[in-house]
Amino acid sequence: MSEYIDNHTKRKEALKSVIQQLHEGKTVDEVKEEFAAVLQNVGATEISQVEQALIDEGLPETEVKRLCDVHVAVFRESLEEQSKPDTVPGHPVYTFLAENGATARVLDALEKALDTLKTTPTDERLAAARERLAELRKYEKHYLRKENILFPYLEKHGFTGPSAVMWAIHDDVRAGWKELEGLLAAGPGDDQTTFASRIDEVFGPLNTAIREMFYKEEHILFPTSLEKLSEGEWAEVRGQEDEIGFSYVEPGRQWTPGAAVAKSVAQPTAAPAQSGDLLHLDTGTLTPLEVNRILTHLPIDVTYVDKDDTVRFFSQGKERIFPRSPAIIGRKVQKCHPPASLNRVQQILDDFRAGERDEAEFWIQMRGRFLHIRYFAIRDERGEYQGTVEVSQDVTDIRSLEGERRLADESEKE
Repeated sequence: MSEYIDNHTKRKEALKSVIQQLHEGKTVDEVKEEFAAVLQNVGATEISQVEQALIDEGLPETEVKRLCDVHVAVFRESLEEQSKPDTVPGHPVYTFLAENGATARVLDALEKALDTLKTTPTDERLAAARERLAELRKYEKHYLRKENILFPYLEKHGFTGPSAVMWAIHDDVRAGWKELEGLLAAGPGDDQTTFASRIDEVFGPLNTAIREMFYKEEHILFPTSLEKLSEGEWAEVRGQEDEIGFSYVEPGRQWTPGAAVAKSVAQPTAAPAQSGDLLHLDTGTLTPLEVNRILTHLPIDVTYVDKDDTVRFFSQGKERIFPRSPAIIGRKVQKCHPPASLNRVQQILDDFRAGERDEAEFWIQMRGRFLHIRYFAIRDERGEYQGTVEVSQDVTDIRSLEGERRLADESEKE
């Protein structure tokens, strides 16, 4: 196999063969023995590129996800030899890594609380385990920043498949959180043995998935990201992080992009004209500034996707229901949804495009709130599909209304 080492094309094909043979059923040890030479000095970017190439050639992302940990096991020795991401406080990668360190400690605390609970399931210990789990779920912001800010930038560099695989694993973690939350909410009842067994069944895979993702980020995702993204792009990533927030840590201020980059990134988008440039609408005339103000003050989230499935706009209200960042502008809407829901999103768009329906409606409960989500097909005067608008609203308080409250009641109140 030594002839592959100095030939980039053959080396890439050899690495693809490594992964293909794993998917065909060979063991890690068998593959490592056959490809010992080519597995030396394999870098994070190479692994990412090979996985991306296989996905582009038709290997399902779900299949890559299924054997993701096996891929890492094959390349682990080489990855351990690579230098780890080197950044300073304030750089997004430094913050991501700091969050992982803090999350590991939170995860340790939850594991300890669950072990204690399994031994003696008292009300006090049950409450402690619930608190530790609630603390762990704050790690959600880490995943949200990856999905809504970092991944869109990676996609611009052709890195799409591996990020979709990671998003699917995030959703597995979220499902594990929810299942463990339900288990702890129900408590042991009269069967302590079954309760302890169920904790192991749920927490074991959850614990492994989170910790394995730490490794994948540190040894594959972040080194690849540092290689692909420019300093200006990192500055843009940093500028969007505060909107979503952080898990357990606050970013430092030591890292600053170069002066030219900082000046470029700091330039705001040109403000809408306050006079002139009037938009003549069907039922009135507004300036772009007035349109922007109206959209940002509506008590709903609005996202517009054009006829080519590209995200063109989202409203930036004071309190968003779902996280959005400027990084998604220009992104295909299919990349803005978890892999598990992609087929349903695509079906809605296909139905809209074919004229089979004009609206899709959903409602979910999240963090104690009742959310109403609707998709509307946008059509021109001839009825031809031009895009989709998504409208999301928190209707928790609306659903609790009873009786009447008239305008006259407001005046009486005054």
